[in-house]
Amino acid sequence: MIQVKLLNKFFGEKQVLNDISFKYKPGECSLIIGASGSGKTVLLKSIVGLHEPDSGEIWYDKIQFNTLSFNEKKDIRKEIGMLFQGSALFDFATVEENVRFPMDFFTEWSEEEKIDRVNFCLKRVNLKNVNSLFPNELSGGMQKRVGIARAIALNPKYLFCDEPNSGLDPQTSILIDQLISEITKEYNMTTIINTHDMNSVMEIGDSVGFIHLGKLIWQGDKENILTSDCEELNDFVFASRMAKKVKEMMG
Repeated sequence: MIQVKLLNKFFGEKQVLNDISFKYKPGECSLIIGASGSGKTVLLKSIVGLHEPDSGEIWYDKIQFNTLSFNEKKDIRKEIGMLFQGSALFDFATVEENVRFPMDFFTEWSEEEKIDRVNFCLKRVNLKNVNSLFPNELSGGMQKRVGIARAIALNPKYLFCDEPNSGLDPQTSILIDQLISEITKEYNMTTIINTHDMNSVMEIGDSVGFIHLGKLIWQGDKENILTSDCEELNDFVFASRMAKKVKEMMG
């Protein structure tokens, strides 16, 4: 489990996060949603330690992460998998080299152990015979799956996904969502997803937090997000013409 308590973050005089508190549970896909500039990316980066909060607490199970030294945080980071926006694969490296990168950096496994793990992870994300290919030889959806394979290479307890469907068509987005959800439940990971994609919310939103102007103003799940009485959330959810027609049909 990951828990944030009364998290605040300033950039100069601008407050970007305002008393954010939220629990992220194992085996669930917890989504952070909100408009651009709402603070959701800063929240995600604060949880993984890329930003230092000005006040508040970040807990990984029973360890308060934001009080640890740089070296102490390394032990937690070994248990973190990260799927970056755009996949962030190394263009100069093959698929196999990309997936094994965390193993080279964090472990002393043998070459055989690393290759076995690479092949296991690629098989788990339904990729075959791609070890020797380079990222530019893959489709966008395949690149995302390689990114997921790399993210789970060390069998992490915690998985962070930053806009995992960015740049993908709707059908491929659904496949990526389903894969992330399957892996989350299969390995009982605590998965936090930063997204503005309402399709992802409706597909895999076990827990959803809506951030507006730096404040967490609504919490729920995919079952009750469409019937909320939060005006700001409704403006976000039903922003498109199609969504507004759906809301009208719902009464």
